[in-house]
Amino acid sequence: MIRVIPVLFIKNGLIVRSQKFSRHQVIGNVINQAKRLNDWFADELICIDISDEKFYDSGRDDHQIKSINNIIEIIKEMSKVVFMPFSFGGGIRTVNDAKVRIRSGADKIIINSIIFESREIVEEIVKVLGSQAVIASLDYKVEKGIPQIYSKSGKQSINKNLYDVARYCENIGVGELFIQNIDLDGTSLGYDIEIIEKLVSQSNLPIVCCSGAGTNSHFEQAAQISGVSGIAAGNIFNFFERSYPRVKSYLKKEGINVR
Repeated sequence: MIRVIPVLFIKNGLIVRSQKFSRHQVIGNVINQAKRLNDWFADELICIDISDEKFYDSGRDDHQIKSINNIIEIIKEMSKVVFMPFSFGGGIRTVNDAKVRIRSGADKIIINSIIFESREIVEEIVKVLGSQAVIASLDYKVEKGIPQIYSKSGKQSINKNLYDVARYCENIGVGELFIQNIDLDGTSLGYDIEIIEKLVSQSNLPIVCCSGAGTNSHFEQAAQISGVSGIAAGNIFNFFERSYPRVKSYLKKEGINVR
């Protein structure tokens, strides 16, 4: 069965709408939205902290919404309202960073920049947590027809293509890939079908694709890629009421084997 996965991008303690990794519009409270997605029976949840300055302020502190000022507390509070598999990424630089996030309630951790900075640390994280708990987030731009990898929230070119990095991740023991097309992020133009198809055909790892979802048919097109493991989206699930159950219902009616 194909997983349909909501994504929450967190910046300075609040959910943001992301566009091309450079424009971020505040949407609202992380815990409230996580609970809403849980109530909609989402298959899984992915959360990625994209804060640059690592300053956190959820904006309120009353009987309904607790003020939170650090990322670990956010994870702990989310774990109280989320009862599906829950992956968390952003700011993981050491083995201890990864362990703390798991201890705080995440089921899996998502790594990005550290993949390119230290093979040894990634291999140790895999050794400690197990491959099934480690996801590599690979962000790319298509340049002259080739998907080139970027790190540091899409700011730094790695000078390597998506397919080579995917093989590298598999070799060092990562258990899953989460891929995003930077230029499709927030555009609602649809998924990068051609590149997703090519990557899925080459990789032995489960692949979750993200970026570009704007309509039910976009999810259907991605779900028809043979071998794709999951379809993820952020903005569409965070802006529109009951968008998640509507997408799932549509896919089932179209004969897509979703959970």
